[in-house]
Amino acid sequence: MTMIIGHRGARNLWPENSFTGFRNLLEFPVEGVEFDVHLTKAGEVLVIHDPTLERTTDGTGRVADLAPGAHRSVTLHGSDGDTIPTLDEVLEIFATTDHEIHLELKTDADHLPYAGGLEERVLEAIDRHGVASRTVVTSFSHDVLAQLKELRPDQRRLASMHLPEAERLGLEPGLRTLLDLADIIAIEKTLLADNWATITALVPADRLGVWTPNDEDELADWLSRPLRQVTTDRPDLALKRR
Repeated sequence: MTMIIGHRGARNLWPENSFTGFRNLLEFPVEGVEFDVHLTKAGEVLVIHDPTLERTTDGTGRVADLAPGAHRSVTLHGSDGDTIPTLDEVLEIFATTDHEIHLELKTDADHLPYAGGLEERVLEAIDRHGVASRTVVTSFSHDVLAQLKELRPDQRRLASMHLPEAERLGLEPGLRTLLDLADIIAIEKTLLADNWATITALVPADRLGVWTPNDEDELADWLSRPLRQVTTDRPDLALKRR
């Protein structure tokens, strides 16, 4: 059965990467949750997608520049007072569930890996909460994936690919690189649909995923294909069609 992963805690149902979204996702019989982390200069690992605050919160500036504890005074747009979660707080929500945790390590506002040891801090956190066996650490950055592989070779890793990367590296050479860096390859839906034969010839079905179909009929199509996982902002519709 193809796994259903709630993208950013199901961001089309609740504010993305929010306490509300993560807690509500527990009510859906999906197999996994996906969320993103950034690192502040104070060493706090925060669950937020962008390297800056403006799009998803009432704050301004870079996530990295937040003072210790300042995330508590930043409210997520569209929420009922939700603040930015820490990684520990989100892992605590899923520590006693069966969900597979897809934890994406983002790069900084200059698209560079964080210099303050984000990879080490993430691995320490998943150990602290006892979820290493259920966690897949993910990234678009080859450097981040290589660092994770060096630090903990047996920790499952997922590499994401979209059209700009396929154009930059070449689709087939890029996939071969990712297959060496990661256990699972997640492909943006249009890139995967347009290159289905090429990609599936290189990537086994049990290592291949798609992101992020959200239309009900589109979800039905992807769920009928030989894939490990479908990552979606609408897990409710995915469950309905599965």
